[in-house]
Amino acid sequence: LLEEAENERMHLLTFMNIRQPGVVFRGSIIVTQGVMFTVLFILYLANPRFVHRFVGYLEEEAVRTYSHIMELIDEEKLPAFKSAEVPEVARAYWRLPANASYRDMFSVIRADEAGHRLVNHTFADMHARRQANETNPFIGRLHGDGEAPV
Repeated sequence: LLEEAENERMHLLTFMNIRQPGVVFRGSIIVTQGVMFTVLFILYLANPRFVHRFVGYLEEEAVRTYSHIMELIDEEKLPAFKSAEVPEVARAYWRLPANASYRDMFSVIRADEAGHRLVNHTFADMHARRQANETNPFIGRLHGDGEAPV
């Protein structure tokens, strides 16, 4: 989950780099993160399965959203993304080539979200089956020893 949190932080940094928000917007992001952390932390103490399932559904919606954005780019309905340069932070983090497009960037972010969806739904299922204390099934993926379960 720490890897997932770092990855989500990079999503935020990428989009903040694109949007260049002002002080009020940045402040609202910080407040929202604080509120969500507190609420999800308390809920996790009470019912970890619920939180994993909830986050899994949020990730599913993110996959749908990025897929829709990519369709709009393909249909040339988002011309600003056609010619704009992908932020350096995104190119460095996802090892994208210098000529990467926004579609390329959204594709790797969508893949991240799909992985997060799998992890959270798997952990929710493990809690439902009373396997919460079993070995993390994604440990091989984290250490490069293999693929995550499907």
